[in-house]
Amino acid sequence: MKTLIGGAIAAVLGLIGLTVWFRPFLQLLAGAIPIMLLLGGGLAIYLGFDELKDSWKKEDQEPKEGGEGTGPYKQEIDELKKEIETLKSDKA
Repeated sequence: MKTLIGGAIAAVLGLIGLTVWFRPFLQLLAGAIPIMLLLGGGLAIYLGFDELKDSWKKEDQEPKEGGEGTGPYKQEIDELKKEIETLKSDKA
């Protein structure tokens, strides 16, 4: 209940303050919006560049298909497939 009353009083005082100091509020708003846009844009550029660098690193680390290192894995996969087939045929 105290929170509700405190919130109502704060809202009424804020409304009164906004009507009394409307021109200074608009002046403050006019000065704050460009700096917020500048900082937000800078942050977006930084995050986008960081994400781009991460994607470049990921592309460099991914092995090419048909490369030298995939031979043993393909052979192991084929052996496992054969083992699965024999297990399936033993059950049936």
